[in-house]
Amino acid sequence: MKNIFVTGATGLLGTNTVIKLLQYDYSVIALVRKKSSWMGEESKNLRLIEGDLFSDISQYLQEVDTVIHIAAETRQDLLSYEEYKKTNYDAVLHLFAQAVAAGAQKFLFVSTANTLGYGNAPVLGCENTPQLYPFTHSYYAQSKLAAEDYLLKNRKATDVIIVNPTFMLGAYDSKPSSGKIIFWVWKKGVVFYPKGGKNFVHVEDAAHGVLNAVKRGRNGEKYLLANENLSYREFFRKINKITVQNPIMIAIPNRLLNFLGLIGDGLRKLKIKTNLSTSNMKALQICNYYNNLKSKEELGVQYQPVDQAIEDAVQYFIKSGKC
Repeated sequence: MKNIFVTGATGLLGTNTVIKLLQYDYSVIALVRKKSSWMGEESKNLRLIEGDLFSDISQYLQEVDTVIHIAAETRQDLLSYEEYKKTNYDAVLHLFAQAVAAGAQKFLFVSTANTLGYGNAPVLGCENTPQLYPFTHSYYAQSKLAAEDYLLKNRKATDVIIVNPTFMLGAYDSKPSSGKIIFWVWKKGVVFYPKGGKNFVHVEDAAHGVLNAVKRGRNGEKYLLANENLSYREFFRKINKITVQNPIMIAIPNRLLNFLGLIGDGLRKLKIKTNLSTSNMKALQICNYYNNLKSKEELGVQYQPVDQAIEDAVQYFIKSGKC
C-alpha cells in the first residue's frame, strides 16, 4: 500500500481526490484546518491532521511516497500579489522542502490551466503554450505559474509532476466554489451571459487524472485535465436542460464588461475588495479553450460528458440543502 500526503483535502478537487485514492487502496494523510470539515466517509486508511500550510508536517512525511498539493488561494477579490504569493508560492516552497527532506519520491502540484496559453475552437491551447493575457495580469495565475517554475527548476531533488485542471464541476462542492456558476443560471427567469467560453471538466475525472499522474506522470511534465470547450451560452443551455427551465438569455455586451472592469480597478485602488477588474472581465470575453490529448494518452484519463458533471453538482446541491 502506498502512502500519500494530501493538502486541500476538504475542497472540491481535494475531497474527490481523497475519495478516489481510498477507492484504490492508498493510505492517505490529509492536512485540514478542521477535521469536522471533511465531507467524505471515514476510513481506516484515512488520517486527518489539523494544521495550515506552514505547519511542520515532517513527522507525517517519513513514510510518505508522494505529496499531492492541492490547497490554494483561489479567491478573485484579493488586492495584491503578495496575498496570493503567501499561499500559492511561499507555502509550496515550504511543503516541497519538507517533502524533499523526508525523502518523498514525488511531489504532485495541482496548478491551473490559466498558467498555460488558451486557444480557440480551431487551435486549442496545450501544455506547451505560453501563458496569455488576461491571465498574465491575474495575481492568482501569476502566483501559480511562479510555483510551477520553481518546482520544475528543482525537479532533480524529487520527481515533480504538475497537473493543470480547467473549470471543475461535480459533487462535494461544499462552499460552493466553481459551482457558483450553476447558481448564476439556476431558477432564474432571465440569464445574462458573457460572449466568451471556457473548458469544463468533471471533478471526478480531474481526480482520476491526479491519481494516474501519481502512477504514470513523468518528472518535469505538465498535464492538462480538460474536457469540453463550450461558450457560456452553450454551457448555460446545458444547465437549463438539466434543471428543466427555459429562461430568457441575453448576451452581455463586451463594452459593458470593460466598463465594469474599469470600475473594479478603481475600487481596488481604494482598497475595496471586489471580483471586478479589467483582467477578470476580459477573461469572460475570450474563448478559454484547451485540449486534453496528453492526459488521455499518457495518463489514460477517460472523460465524462460535462452534462454529467452538471447533473452531479445539481444533485449534490439539492441533497446538501444549498439550493
